[in-house]
Amino acid sequence: MFIEYDVIVVGAGHAGCEAAVAAANMGSKVLLVTMNMQTIAQMSCNPAMGGVAKGQIVREVDALGGYSGVVTDRTMIQFRMLNRSKGPAMWSPRAQSDRMAFAAEWRAMLEAHPHIDFWQEMVNGLILKDGRVAGVRTGLGLEIPAKAVVLTNGTFLNGIIHIGEKQFGGGRAGEKAATGITEQLIEIGFEHGRMKTGTPPRIDGRSLNYDAMEVQEGDSPPGKFSYTDTPELQDQMVCHVTYTSQEVHDLLRSGFDRSPMFNGRIQGRGPRYCPSIEDKIDRFSDRDRHQLFVEPEGRNTCEIYVNGFSSSLPEDVQYKALRKVPGFEQCKMFRPGYAIEYDYFPPTQLALSLETHRIKNLFFAGQINGTTGYEEAACQGLIAGINAHQVIREEEPLILKRSDAYIGVLIDDLINKGTAEPYRMFTSRAEYRILLRQDNADLRLTPKVASLGMNNLDQRLERAAQKEAAAEEITNYFHRASIEPGSINAILEMHGTAALKQSVKMINLLLRPQINMELLRKHIPALDSFLKDFDQERIDLAEVNMKYEGYIQKEKDLVDKMNRLEEVFLPDLNYHNISSLSSEAREKLTRIKPRTIGQASRISGVSPADISVLLVHVGR
Repeated sequence: MFIEYDVIVVGAGHAGCEAAVAAANMGSKVLLVTMNMQTIAQMSCNPAMGGVAKGQIVREVDALGGYSGVVTDRTMIQFRMLNRSKGPAMWSPRAQSDRMAFAAEWRAMLEAHPHIDFWQEMVNGLILKDGRVAGVRTGLGLEIPAKAVVLTNGTFLNGIIHIGEKQFGGGRAGEKAATGITEQLIEIGFEHGRMKTGTPPRIDGRSLNYDAMEVQEGDSPPGKFSYTDTPELQDQMVCHVTYTSQEVHDLLRSGFDRSPMFNGRIQGRGPRYCPSIEDKIDRFSDRDRHQLFVEPEGRNTCEIYVNGFSSSLPEDVQYKALRKVPGFEQCKMFRPGYAIEYDYFPPTQLALSLETHRIKNLFFAGQINGTTGYEEAACQGLIAGINAHQVIREEEPLILKRSDAYIGVLIDDLINKGTAEPYRMFTSRAEYRILLRQDNADLRLTPKVASLGMNNLDQRLERAAQKEAAAEEITNYFHRASIEPGSINAILEMHGTAALKQSVKMINLLLRPQINMELLRKHIPALDSFLKDFDQERIDLAEVNMKYEGYIQKEKDLVDKMNRLEEVFLPDLNYHNISSLSSEAREKLTRIKPRTIGQASRISGVSPADISVLLVHVGR
């Protein structure tokens, strides 16, 4: 009934969809298996993509040939660039999405791919032969052969949903949990644990009083995620902001005795940086209010997502408390918020390629690795899909370093440090974030994946080359063009910066903190005329490169120093035989199996003295 597939992807969430298209675009024949074809790429929680650091990841996924950025651009209803008041390393794109259109567009793009087949059923086991995965086994007892398998099970592995004192099996509201895979992996010897996440109630937008809330507009003009020619957003929708109060908090506390979080029924660790509303008012009891974002689920629905009000309290407590929030006095609830517990497998059991150490050709991606968020899942899926293709062809995997991408930071953190709580990406996790900006992901990453042979990247490569050349041309102009004091001094003094005493190159003005490209263009006709031949993306890139050149070069120098350790590869060593290593180092190095000295140096518990021992051992 089934051919032998190159790659089978289990699960069709954000990780699974990216894994499938990545492997297919590399040339593999792919089968995407999901329990429900109607929920492919469903936004299970918030109807948005991007955000702080997450927006950088979506740009990186797009630069590597993934589809998340394209789908977001085609289906978003609002776009905002966050952190504009900070430096460009912190700028983070975020889009409010049309939930139903997002899933429909993803499915259409998957179905349009000639190398992707589909099968709707639960996978409850793996077929293993000689230490390798050889396919999957379904609930109907069907065996589907494959050369590689990517598990992207999300919150479905033995998932349990909690609402107050009620609990029932499920991987998502209205959908059953997945069983069998956890039990088999444990029997093989994998470590596992439990994690918890949650979602807020959904509200009937027709019952809300928006006049009592703050309006949150999108950017004008709106930006986008993809580096391809996706359409510009038209007719942006507004979001709103409101706040809880002490009265709301008191009503929520009245249900704490029935909360699964506080009475011990939930054992899994929840996300530290996206806590439930009950967790927030318990941990931050000194705060008399918390911000809530009132976000539409799409253009053609009245359903509202109450961002910031995630809860597993009894539904009656959620409802009573919400009705005390300004603008929600007459609200009607579509469904209550809930918490969900699920199995995950500590990612220290994986290589940097996301292949498991115990089973060859088996890859894990997404929440099965202990992460939270669509964006974190999508990037892992993409890397796992590429490397599943690579491994069956005995080619080198794509390994992104911490200096290459936020994706490299995320995977490096997971593999070398593990995680005991749902992992979320932040700009603060990246030590080279001036290099890893959202505006240059195509320049950093598209050549890397094109060199592996991914299809349909010719136009992307050409566009990236043109963008880089344009930014360099603009930079050369600023170093070449001069400006006289009489033509600019009045403007300089108006903006609180010293007047010129003699003619200077234009670059000297741009480097002043009070001066930016837009201001110079407004008051220097020759510059405005020159820049009319360039689009805003290329102008912005040139400006950032010029204004932050010193900082960028400093980070590049740090990267060069670190890369010396990354280039020292470790052979297959028996660390237990190296007696001069600490006992903790021997245990951690044996379990994680680092590829390089650089990776070994980032493992928790491996000291500088241990690194010195390893350097001596490999002849350095």
